[in-house]
Amino acid sequence: MNRPYYGWIVVLACFLGTFVVFGLSYSFGVFLERMADDFARSRGVTTIAFGVQTLMLYVGAVLVGVFVDRLGTRRMLAAGTVVLCLGLVWTSLASSWVTVVLAYGVVTGIGMSIVYVVAYATVPRWFDRRAGFAGGVASAGLGVGMLVVAPAATVLIDRVGWRSSFLVLAGVVAVLLLVATALIRDEPTAEPIPSGEFADETRSLETDGDGERRARAETERQSVGEQLADVYAIARSPSFVLVFVGWVAIYTTMYVVFVHLVVYASDIGLSRAVGATALAVIGGANAVGRVGIGYVSDYVGRVRVFAACSAIMGVSTLALPVIETTVALFAFSLVFGLAYGGNGALLAPLTGDLFGRTNLNAVFGLVSGAFALSGLVAPFLAGVGHDTLGTYDPAFAVAGVAAVLGALAIIVADRLRD
Repeated sequence: MNRPYYGWIVVLACFLGTFVVFGLSYSFGVFLERMADDFARSRGVTTIAFGVQTLMLYVGAVLVGVFVDRLGTRRMLAAGTVVLCLGLVWTSLASSWVTVVLAYGVVTGIGMSIVYVVAYATVPRWFDRRAGFAGGVASAGLGVGMLVVAPAATVLIDRVGWRSSFLVLAGVVAVLLLVATALIRDEPTAEPIPSGEFADETRSLETDGDGERRARAETERQSVGEQLADVYAIARSPSFVLVFVGWVAIYTTMYVVFVHLVVYASDIGLSRAVGATALAVIGGANAVGRVGIGYVSDYVGRVRVFAACSAIMGVSTLALPVIETTVALFAFSLVFGLAYGGNGALLAPLTGDLFGRTNLNAVFGLVSGAFALSGLVAPFLAGVGHDTLGTYDPAFAVAGVAAVLGALAIIVADRLRD
């Protein structure tokens, strides 16, 4: 009897990685109000901890990608697990706001950075024809993480406080990432799978996949200087610049929504519980979108689907200021979550399509710096805007328009590459 193709086990390991990283990160809005009250800080200042974490996550990914390419996924994932859990434990013990920024922002962010690069950039090495679908399944952990962690953290905070909640989360993270570390493999292998639809993936890996192994071998033969020179050449290309700027604009919506949606629900007369549930709805829809839309993208074009989903994220964010009811908020969450799911499923496959798969981890880490810039600036400015004007409406409007323009930038980047 043929064994399953091991690439799907790697997908499961990467699913656990995205579940942990983004279940934690995107649940910050649940902690925002309690932490602000505990340390007597405004919403804008409190979001700095999230911004620093995002900065470390994605800026760190630039260097982490190089190390993963050279040292291997399993070794780096184990290191990321240790750093991430230490950061969460230190956060729970923090006695000052500066300590929170260091523990939650810097240390936890570095640990997340390692897990993030492994979880996103490993799958495209194992798949060719099914890259969109496989990437969608792996990255669906983001949506499931939001679906589970945000409501669970809300209950934990109410029962044991935000500090003990971080301790509980650290324990869960350790277990999940140890399982992922045991399952992950460094090198694609063309192992047999049962006959049927996915049998084509083995044949693809044995043919086009040989190019993946050659790309990996080429990376290993390069010196660090040669590898960095190749990545730098890509970074100077007009297509890369447009993708970077486009991602900054597109994910402005994501960070504004994820950090401020819970408190926004309170501001419009609903409740924190409704806001947390809205985040969970985004997470559930996100998971569905990643798998379903990722599958469709393999047939209709990944760049086209990515741009369409990005534009929908922008348009739906523009509608937030007119939302007044729980049903309307959940409807927004459903649309936004599906669009972000389709968008997020294609991050690594899109990077491979546009810039090739040699040094993929390093290139993906570099372009992920766009998330760092957007995540550092957007939530902070939205919080300052609310502290100053008493409303999030201008922030939602600017973020929505930016996302639509970012989608156009991705289309132009693809045409320049051709």
